[in-house]
Amino acid sequence: MFRSRNKLSAPRVLSDMKQKQKRYEALVHAFHADIYRYAYYLAKDKSVAEDIAQETFLRAWRSLDALKDEKAAKSWLITIVRRENARRFEKKQLDIVEYDEAALVDETCFAESSVHQNEIHRLLAGLSLEYREPLILQLIFGYSGDEIAAQLDLNKNTVMTRLFRARNQLKDTLSKQPEVRGHRNG
Repeated sequence: MFRSRNKLSAPRVLSDMKQKQKRYEALVHAFHADIYRYAYYLAKDKSVAEDIAQETFLRAWRSLDALKDEKAAKSWLITIVRRENARRFEKKQLDIVEYDEAALVDETCFAESSVHQNEIHRLLAGLSLEYREPLILQLIFGYSGDEIAAQLDLNKNTVMTRLFRARNQLKDTLSKQPEVRGHRNG
């Protein structure tokens, strides 16, 4: 009797595993670029962002059965990314030398669009995490105020205030900057 039950359940187990593999592959295909991009904004380092994204999808595979609503997949993955980023600070780290990233990059070798992207990244990086995170969730992922509030476990009014302040800080920073030499001749 024991053997016959195992023989009957083996095809079902294989079918379940194949189904889980298909769900996982669809998840990775749909969200890998967004997850990497968000990890990069958090870590500001390509290799660290790759590690965070990889660990995110590994944890997603392990917990895929817990994802009941496919519509919540992106939000679920964002939560995993945030936790993975926080975990890297829990680990013992070597002394980190602070440096001005903008000073190390010779922007003259980039195309104009790359210069603008670098400038936007630098401006976003200049915001404190409490303002940067909701703004990135809105700009990159297109989340609404309600979705951001749920994602960050905040009140919607708090999120809207932080978005407002983040935008104002960016405007103030941009208005105080002298125009980049060579970009505009007036």
